[in-house]
Amino acid sequence: MQWETVIGLEVHVQLATQSKIFSGASTAFGAEPNAQASAVDLAMPGMLPVLNEGAVRMAVQFGFAVNADIAHRSVFDRKNYFYADLPKGYQISQMYHPIVGKGEVSVNLSDGSERTIGIEHAHLEEDAGKSLHEDFQGQSGIDLNRAGTPLLEIVSEPDMRSAEEAAAYLRKIHAIVTYLGISDGDMSQGSMRCDCNVSVRPKGQTEFGTRSEIKNVNSFRFVEKAINTEVERQIELIEDGGEVQQETRLYDADRDETRSMRTKEFANDYRYFPDPDLLPVEIDDEYIDRIRDDLPELPDTKQARFITEYGLNADEAAPLVQSQTLADYFEQVARGSGDARQAANWIMGELARLMNQNEVEIQDCPVGASDLATLILRVQDGTISGKLAKQVFEALWNGEGSPDEIIDKQGLKQVSDSSEIEALVDQVLADNQAMVDDYLGEEVAKKQKKKFNALVGQVMKASQGKANPAQVNDILQQKLTSSD
Repeated sequence: MQWETVIGLEVHVQLATQSKIFSGASTAFGAEPNAQASAVDLAMPGMLPVLNEGAVRMAVQFGFAVNADIAHRSVFDRKNYFYADLPKGYQISQMYHPIVGKGEVSVNLSDGSERTIGIEHAHLEEDAGKSLHEDFQGQSGIDLNRAGTPLLEIVSEPDMRSAEEAAAYLRKIHAIVTYLGISDGDMSQGSMRCDCNVSVRPKGQTEFGTRSEIKNVNSFRFVEKAINTEVERQIELIEDGGEVQQETRLYDADRDETRSMRTKEFANDYRYFPDPDLLPVEIDDEYIDRIRDDLPELPDTKQARFITEYGLNADEAAPLVQSQTLADYFEQVARGSGDARQAANWIMGELARLMNQNEVEIQDCPVGASDLATLILRVQDGTISGKLAKQVFEALWNGEGSPDEIIDKQGLKQVSDSSEIEALVDQVLADNQAMVDDYLGEEVAKKQKKKFNALVGQVMKASQGKANPAQVNDILQQKLTSSD
């Protein structure tokens, strides 16, 4: 049987406010456990929540970025449940009247296609505390510093049909929130977390299968792996005669498996009702228009500008706008070198290779944009060849100096003196008479070209890669033509 995967994501984004959503307690990361849990965050008797306007503004910004409806009136509800990291026994959230309505984003896939993913809504809520297990033998510690940190929960439509699409969607959401500056998006610190709702159904069936929710996946790579693992589990279970249970599961990256945590709750299990301590949030057109007018350039707009301003195609521009930092880096290299296409090629080629190999993000890249621009200029002005430029780039990555210092130190300057190159060519022709005769005796153009390139290779080898390739080609062609 052929199966179709159905995926929806719930992305929790910690908003970059200085204080919490309903109290004045700090949201700074890294404080001593429980040092930033106020009486309001814990709902101590007599404490009343006061809404942080900054969280509202950031939610509206996100709504515009995904072409969503903005609610002029939204309502906070109490989601009632007890867990150790939520000692007040409920979470303030928005169930029935969220601040951001339906929207959509477009994602680019590896095959060059584009998919539009619907957003069902996005709502504001408070984060819970954090359970700590590592430092307590047989027990758990509770750190309530995170309790009350503002979250924007972004709920997608079940529009994704592969793990690749889900990861691309998550990257797009990450790009949007970081471009807006409403979150740092640091998944390693919990600033952005993802729940994956996964089900399978026979191809052609319109009814959804029973879904499992994989909680708190914290990297793009793990989202793909967790979804693929869960899809395999569900298909195998069904084909063996079993049934998928609606439940919450945990992804274990070390074992590459999902494990059951608890039976999935339904909305009525949480006994939602409007929070009696908070009035409905009402915002007017003037407030909404002011936020819209102040929006920065977003990924899709930047991609379109890169295409028109720098002459890139869509496949070249799309990966460059995945983060604001990467886009800024590209523009610095493009302007410094005067060659946008070479800038894009180096960034998505050698730079991306070394970043992936060393698991380094662009903000931590040891090769500065100005150094990469200088390196491209040195290839353009003939100081070094394109092949040797890769050697210089490796040295730049290893912190061995500036491009010019590395070129001088390693003696990599390209030989462009025609008399020197002519002497090299003469020596190669003299030492490889059989190759010369073979070339001159060949009548098939394609084969002759191959044999010519072999002679070029001998000259480059003799020069230790330093001879100007264009001059080598010209001089060698002249010599062989005169010999014919």
